[in-house]
Amino acid sequence: MPAIPVSQISLEGKKALVRCDFNVPVNHGQITDASRIDASLNTIRHILSHGGAAVLCSHLGRPKERTPELSLKPVAEYLSTVLGKRVALAPDCIGEFSGRMVRDLSMGEALLLENLRFHPEEEANDRDFSHELARGKQVYVNDAFGTAHRAHASTVGVTQFLRERAAGFLMVRELEALRAVTEHPAHPYVLILGGAKVSDKIGVIKAMLTRVNLILIGGAMAYTFMKARGFAVGKSRIEEDKVDLARELFAIAAQRHVPFVLPVDHVVAASAADDASVQTVSNIPGDKMGLDIGPRTVVEFIQHLASARTIVWNGPLGFFEIPAFAEGTFKVGEAVANLSGVSTLIGGGDTAAAFVNQPWASKFTHISTGGGATLEYLEGVELPGVKALEVA
Repeated sequence: MPAIPVSQISLEGKKALVRCDFNVPVNHGQITDASRIDASLNTIRHILSHGGAAVLCSHLGRPKERTPELSLKPVAEYLSTVLGKRVALAPDCIGEFSGRMVRDLSMGEALLLENLRFHPEEEANDRDFSHELARGKQVYVNDAFGTAHRAHASTVGVTQFLRERAAGFLMVRELEALRAVTEHPAHPYVLILGGAKVSDKIGVIKAMLTRVNLILIGGAMAYTFMKARGFAVGKSRIEEDKVDLARELFAIAAQRHVPFVLPVDHVVAASAADDASVQTVSNIPGDKMGLDIGPRTVVEFIQHLASARTIVWNGPLGFFEIPAFAEGTFKVGEAVANLSGVSTLIGGGDTAAAFVNQPWASKFTHISTGGGATLEYLEGVELPGVKALEVA
C-alpha cells in the first residue's frame, strides 16, 4: 500500500520523529539559503497544531568527524524564529541526555536532534542506531525527499521500529510532481539536461528516451557529446571515457526518433574565473573552454521549447555561479517559467540553486528539493526512503 500522507494519521498525544532535509548552505554560522527548511514548515506546523510533538532530524554536509561547523545550531535558531517558539537543539541525535530531552518534550513543541551524520552508523543503516533514533517516538514522518534515494538509518532503518509512518507534505508534493511527468505526461515532451557529467545522467537519458520527444543538452556535459560528434571542444571539460557512450546514446535516440540538440555557439574563456576574458564563438579555440551556451543557442532552445507541453530540466546550462557564464541558464529559465499551459519540473540540485532567487522561479510548476532522488526516480529506480513508508 502506498505511503499514507501525514494529514491522514492521528497525531494527538504522540511524538513524531520527522526526517527533514535541513542540508542547507551555512557561511560563518549564517544560513544563506533556507528554502529547504521552509519546504518542511507545513509538515512541522501540522504536527504541532494537531496535538503532536515533533522530534526533527537531518544531516548537514558530509562530516568525517564531529565538528562545530556542521552543527545544526543555525537551523534550530532559524526554526525558532519562523515557528514563533523555541526549538531546542539536542546535543546529539541519540544518547541519554538527548533521550531525556525527547521524554520531556510537551505536545505542541519541537526539538531538533544534532547532525545525524556525526555518527557513521547513520549512513550504514545500522540496526542499533536506528533503534535508538526511534526510541521514545510513536510516529515516523519522512519529509526529506532529497535523501529518499539513500537507505540510511533515518530514512529506512527506523521504520523497523515505528509501525505508524507517513509521508510529509513536501514528500507527497514531490512524488505527485514526478508521477505527473512519468506516468501520463502531455506531449510534446522536452528534456533539458545540463551540469558537469554525462555519467550522472546516463540512466536518466536511457529511461527518458522512451518518454520524451526532444532532448536539449547544455552545461559541461555538452562537450562530451560534441566531441562524440567530432566537434572541436578546446580545453572544455569532457569525460574521455564516456565519448563512446555518447555515441551509443545518439544511436539509441536516432532509433527512437528523438533529436539531441547541442549548442551551436558558446561563451568561452581560458578558465572559469571572475576576471576571465570572455568571448562568444561558434567554434571553440584550442586554448579556450566552453562555459555557457551562446546567444544563438539560447534563441534556438527557446524556439524548441515554445511548443512543449511538458518540460523536465536537470542541470544548469553554464557555469552559472559566475555572472559572465550565467546568462544562458537564466534566459532559458525565464522563458520556460513564462510558458503557459506547460507542466515544468525543475530537477533539484544545482538547477534549483540557480533559480532560487529569480523573481520568475515561482512560475515553474515544481522545483524539486532533491537532485539525486529526482534523477533516480526519473530513471525508474525504486527510492528506499519512499519504499520504507509503504504499509502492508
